[in-house]
Amino acid sequence: MARKIAFINYKGGVGKTSLLVNIAACLAKLGKRVLICDFDTQSNASIWLLRLDRWNKINTSSQGAVYSIFDPGEAKVSDLVVKDVVRSKTGEVVLPGLDILPTTFNLVDLENEFRGDPARPPYVIFRDQLEAIESNYDFILFDCPPNILRASQCGIFSANEIYVPSNPDALSLIGFTLLVEKLGKFHQLSASFRKSSQGVPARVQGIIFNSIKTGVDIDVPRMRMQLRMNQYRSAKRVAPSAKLFEQHVRDAMVVRRAVTLGLPVNLVNASADSSGESTVVDDYRKVAMELIRHGDGITD
Repeated sequence: MARKIAFINYKGGVGKTSLLVNIAACLAKLGKRVLICDFDTQSNASIWLLRLDRWNKINTSSQGAVYSIFDPGEAKVSDLVVKDVVRSKTGEVVLPGLDILPTTFNLVDLENEFRGDPARPPYVIFRDQLEAIESNYDFILFDCPPNILRASQCGIFSANEIYVPSNPDALSLIGFTLLVEKLGKFHQLSASFRKSSQGVPARVQGIIFNSIKTGVDIDVPRMRMQLRMNQYRSAKRVAPSAKLFEQHVRDAMVVRRAVTLGLPVNLVNASADSSGESTVVDDYRKVAMELIRHGDGITD
């Protein structure tokens, strides 16, 4: 069964998409079958991995993006997935096993303009369609915007795990706090739509410090985040196995260069610089390995 994981923090600008894309690429490099579901209306993951030329074709046609499963409602998730999305400029597959369910800016219409059937909220429509393909994957990762509105709900409702990308600052701590509050309310709202086969609603399983700038001391922010995590764990508001990841990811120019090239970082940069020191590529790889190990110890 695929591990279905939502990445979300109520604070924006924490580098969520770069973390998710590069973890996904590391998992694919390890031979895992990975699907990214892009539910962020900014479409950053889709634009990054499809590059503008392929993404523009979807954006201008109003077909091929996830919103089309809701309106006009004729498309299926299975038809929209872009297989082996990372390709060279000549179209050759350069990272087998990494697929994407793309989005475009029209996903914003899901929040206000889409009416639909109250008996089948968007997150139920998506969950039911995802079930048809989830056995094809080892990991399904949901890129969620910094809220729990309709788009995010699709990922969170289908997920079994939630991870919170964070920066070492007070706003990330506030964002984590808000996320836990809003999650509880959404789980109550959606409880009657859950199938027993889905298991318990997804709770926070981990916090990952990301985009750490050179010279920034993260000891105090880690201590504060760990304290809040411990409080929520004692109150049973996060998963019993929830943890603050030991590995963090440094900020690096190569991440921004990778976006420009339409490639994940592990296809842009070698794992070590000329001095033999580890780079951000190693950071992502270690986070991916910690994510794999953590899955073995998850408890409800």
